Amino acid sequence: MNRKTKVKLADGRELDAVELGFQTGGEHWNEYMLDDGSVVKIKLVVTNVVRLEGEYDPNGLPVYLAQSTNVMAVSAPDNLRKKE
Repeated sequence: MNRKTKVKLADGRELDAVELGFQTGGEHWNEYMLDDGSVVKIKLVVTNVVRLEGEYDPNGLPVYLAQSTNVMAVSAPDNLRKKE
């Protein structure tokens, strides 16, 4: 894909970037067992990745930005569920 685009940063700067295609190596769930007996599962799903042109971190590596969304699923015990 490698399409050129502009990215506006929080500090107001607008930088050149390259939009990159990608394939997922797997999207795994993180599970959290809550004190009330519920289990919350969350995973981050990346929707877009860009590489900022001419920008590098302190180690000399290129800077990437990712847009993502969180997906959450809840399993709650019967005593916490709404009664109909």
